[in-house]
Amino acid sequence: MELREAIGDRRSIRYLDPDRPVELEKIQRMLEAARIASHFGNNNAVRALVVHRESATSEQIASLPSPVGGFQMQLAPVIILWYVEGNAMDEAGQRLRELVHCGALGYGPGKLKELEETLVPLFDRIGEALKGPGMVDMDLGQAVAQATLVAVEQGLGTCCQGSAEWAKVEAAFGLPESCRIVVAQTVGYPLESRNAGGQRPRLPFEDLFQLNSCDRPFPRSQEVVEELTREKLLQAPAPLLGREEEIEGIRERYKLPGSGMI
Repeated sequence: MELREAIGDRRSIRYLDPDRPVELEKIQRMLEAARIASHFGNNNAVRALVVHRESATSEQIASLPSPVGGFQMQLAPVIILWYVEGNAMDEAGQRLRELVHCGALGYGPGKLKELEETLVPLFDRIGEALKGPGMVDMDLGQAVAQATLVAVEQGLGTCCQGSAEWAKVEAAFGLPESCRIVVAQTVGYPLESRNAGGQRPRLPFEDLFQLNSCDRPFPRSQEVVEELTREKLLQAPAPLLGREEEIEGIRERYKLPGSGMI
């Protein structure tokens, strides 16, 4: 599958095949994509802990969150815990120097002097604040997005979940206090069709995006919409014909609870 197809097909896959293991080299490819995602200030604070169901302990598996659809954690062969290493911001100055030396930051003969007198002191002053939710979480989101595209390109499905009990998970996996889990991502081969029942509901384009002013919607070209539809980057809205039957078949096969959320 070409990557451009994967972009349009990256909606959440909630029903994963528990009997089909995921090759670790496919997970590595996801992590390679996450590693080279954009990081503000080159901070490298985004980390991931891969939970491989076949080799993880029962205590570790039991600690994983299941706030909405617990069956997703039960079915997934792999769960990736994406987290932020706050202590990475303590090295902000060195990361900025690396950007200067590789030609990605600053210009002119005085760029090193300006870095040491301006940017490094600034990052030192606000370093503690940068460890909290904000910019680093945006970086993590970009890393997860790139990993997701690679996953779909390899025939895998993924779904992200949050939790109000990350402290329990962090303790079960031995994460230090400087680390903060942001999201858990289930990974596996889809049990459901790749289109996952169709495009999930979204607000109108004009309600979400503006141009130059909040009261001026960004102009939406129908020609562009038709182009993206031809390329399968925009797809038919959910629910597609046969979706309920597909879900019920999966539920019966794996004895999932009848009230499970999808």
